[in-house]
Amino acid sequence: MTPTHRQYRYYDLILAGFVTVLICSNFISAPKRVEVGGFVFGAGVVFFPVSYIFGDVLTEVYGYARSRRVVWAGFTALAFAAGISWVVLRLPADPAWPNQAAWETVFGNSPRIVAASMIAYFCGEFANSFVLAKMKILTRGRWLWTRTIGSTIVGEFVDSAVFYPLAFLGVWDGESVLRVLLTNYALKVLLEAVMTPLTYVVVAYLKRVENEDYYDIGTDFNPFTLRD
Repeated sequence: MTPTHRQYRYYDLILAGFVTVLICSNFISAPKRVEVGGFVFGAGVVFFPVSYIFGDVLTEVYGYARSRRVVWAGFTALAFAAGISWVVLRLPADPAWPNQAAWETVFGNSPRIVAASMIAYFCGEFANSFVLAKMKILTRGRWLWTRTIGSTIVGEFVDSAVFYPLAFLGVWDGESVLRVLLTNYALKVLLEAVMTPLTYVVVAYLKRVENEDYYDIGTDFNPFTLRD
């Protein structure tokens, strides 16, 4: 079964919200380090899991194929934003402007970190969407919490397992990479679990107003196609 071509009231708004959260968590909050009670983590960890909530809602309501389009939109937006940052940082700065160093600190992520972030995002989001779609069929649409949390456990693990080694292995020692990977992964999953009641409310509302509750039976799960 493939999605029919329909017009939805909120699909485009959710797409825009997803891309906005993704870019902000990667380019605004990610460079900042936060310390709470001796626990240090990147500020992006607080907001990045919201993109997985968007992914859960999209797959649960509209199906994997439409979620796949949104994941690709996010990937393209990340690539475009990274390209803009690279060009802007290399434009000659006005010598009288005193903030060039601060600008480079915030937006001057190394190509290695940018590439690791994009690859991890791509792998993690598709893993999340795939697991949720399959679990929805397996559970016959019951127990939404099992698939929102279960898919996040898988998706966030894939994202973390790809990002931290690609970005930091060889720069940090292996023990530090593993420690940061596990602690940030646990925090992301915890935040998703805490927001499960909100996910329930949003999913129920969208299913009602959109008159849609898609099951991915017979769906082509190839992540490299945009066909419905």
